[in-house]
Amino acid sequence: MSGEKFYVRQWLRGSFMLLILVLACFVWAACDGDDEIESSEAPGPFQLIFSLDESFQGPHGGHQVRMAVVRDSDGLAVAQTNGTISATKNPSFSLDAGAVLEKRVAYAVHYWIDSNFGGGTLGVCDSKEFDHQWSVEFPSPDNNVTFTASYNPVLTEDVCDTFN
Repeated sequence: MSGEKFYVRQWLRGSFMLLILVLACFVWAACDGDDEIESSEAPGPFQLIFSLDESFQGPHGGHQVRMAVVRDSDGLAVAQTNGTISATKNPSFSLDAGAVLEKRVAYAVHYWIDSNFGGGTLGVCDSKEFDHQWSVEFPSPDNNVTFTASYNPVLTEDVCDTFN
């Protein structure tokens, strides 16, 4: 019987080692899957680069522009910049706001160009017939955002309250 006990012990040891190996594989596979899910969801904050393409050059080349990144929930401008629309470069203007976008928080970029078509006051955000104004929505970023806007005066919106 001692020989039989020896084989039973060997079988139990082998079965136990096989069970440990199988469990280790399941644990490794489960952890490996979790890492993959976590790595695909960036934690934020996210970068925002917002540009105006060359279509702004003709109507607004040389005009002053002001931009603000606005958090929708409270209207707070989390980043702002101003400058001049280029008449020759593409993009004609760009805002590199840095890491200002929080995960799954809605934002908009408000911008206006101090064009003073047929009236208005220099340096003041006037009504849309004098100074063109736009808003571009970013409803729920979950990664870095790079966006280039094209000139479309039909899509103007009142955004002067952001700047006045």
